[in-house]
Amino acid sequence: MRRELVIVGGGPAGMAAALAARAAGVRDVLLLERDSCLGGILNQCIHPGFGLHYFKQELTGPEYAGRFADLVRQDPGIEVSLNSFVSKLDGSLELSYLRPGALVDVKAGAVILATGCRERTREMITIPGMRPAGVFPAGLAQKMVNIEGWLPGTEAVIAGSGDIGLIMARRLTLEGVKVKAVVEIKPEPSGLARNVAQCLDDFGIPLYLRHRISFIHGADRVSKVTVSRVAENGSDEPGSSFDIACDTVLVSVGLIPENELLEMAGGAVDRRNNTPVSAGVNLTSVPGLFACGNAFKVYDLADSVTADSALAGRLAAEYLGASPSPEEPV
Repeated sequence: MRRELVIVGGGPAGMAAALAARAAGVRDVLLLERDSCLGGILNQCIHPGFGLHYFKQELTGPEYAGRFADLVRQDPGIEVSLNSFVSKLDGSLELSYLRPGALVDVKAGAVILATGCRERTREMITIPGMRPAGVFPAGLAQKMVNIEGWLPGTEAVIAGSGDIGLIMARRLTLEGVKVKAVVEIKPEPSGLARNVAQCLDDFGIPLYLRHRISFIHGADRVSKVTVSRVAENGSDEPGSSFDIACDTVLVSVGLIPENELLEMAGGAVDRRNNTPVSAGVNLTSVPGLFACGNAFKVYDLADSVTADSALAGRLAAEYLGASPSPEEPV
């Protein structure tokens, strides 16, 4: 199968890139999404705060994604393939993807990777202690609560002050979970100031800066954590440790761009942050292969993802030699 443009990922980045590519004259776009619906991570982000820059109004994550999903579905030049997982990509832009009942091979004129991020885990930051149940990445806990309707526990401590962790502190509190503390190793919060104010200050949740979880206790389930103050040299200050009883620990310590497909295609990747090595925004070292959204770099706002991903769609159209015709939407 030959396709003009293939986009991997149907979140806000992939949808914005697809619409921009179509507006720039690309006639044939195949949009692959491994989930059962478009929207990506925004489907579990039911809190408001999206669209303030792009739409000039406040929306929830599903509302923001829904606006783009409607435009994608209405465009006859964009084919959406859901439940489709890309298993292979090479430097000549030949890819294979699995969908229910089929393995499909495609030769693309250009490819845009809009594969987003995965979360850093407890093991990646080396929190010492036991290995009991009750330790979750914050984004996984968000999906459990907002999509599946499950509560991860009754008393929680959050390691790290990334935006997902701050938002989950509020979300868990609203669902009746007692959030004992947010523990941040840096001297300032990692998340947006508005999230610190709205998610911690408004709910009276303590924020311990220059502190870290130095030990997780528990046999079958987390029973408590030991928190220590961090000295200037990075070690624990003697005599500063204290325990917090809890049955749940959420880890919110950053995101890692998903660029395994780029590596598979022979593209250069910066090992420090797993982002593409490139000469400009949304470019990679492989001709005709572009990356956008959180796959290119980690953004604070979905609005910024949309703006930069639209650029990726236009760059792909330019690479393909496409030009808009009068009847195409602009």
